Amino acid sequence: MSRPIQLVVASANPVKLAAVQRGAGSVWRGRDCSVVAVSVDSQVSDQPLSDAETLSGAENRARGACAAEPDADYWFGLEGGVEPSPHGLLTFAWIVVIGSDNRIGRARSASFLLPEAVAGKVRSGMELGQADDEVFGRTDSKRSDGAIGLLTAGALDRTELYAQAVTAALIPFLNPDLYPPE
Repeated sequence: MSRPIQLVVASANPVKLAAVQRGAGSVWRGRDCSVVAVSVDSQVSDQPLSDAETLSGAENRARGACAAEPDADYWFGLEGGVEPSPHGLLTFAWIVVIGSDNRIGRARSASFLLPEAVAGKVRSGMELGQADDEVFGRTDSKRSDGAIGLLTAGALDRTELYAQAVTAALIPFLNPDLYPPE
């Protein structure tokens, strides 16, 4: 029996940990994955306000996880963000995975428009999770169903939204001949 695949996630948020476990489990079916959480600063705003800032936060988190736990197989940075669009404020997440072979995978989750009641609070400087909590009368929703879960009445939650992007971010590791190390 082979040893578990060692995954380090730059977050203690249970949603992000579950998303990595689920996404990695769908890629490495039949293999045990050990998930370790580390606290790593994103080095971006608490609420990233652009696609570029969100991606930078995810990359910074993945690199920080690698520095904190250098003996793992893969290091994950997950960062949620928002960005203005012609139709309103979009929200999404970037996932960055660094492998022990210096290969890097990047994927962005699906994005969706926030209702103006939430978007206005975010534009005023509030973090999305706090804005969701105020509008929906919740507490700490970013550590459970998130905006997507609140807005879809649970048809899709934040874990599943992120897990799909984790799976997509692992594509370079499934196709190493097509994605050289960086």
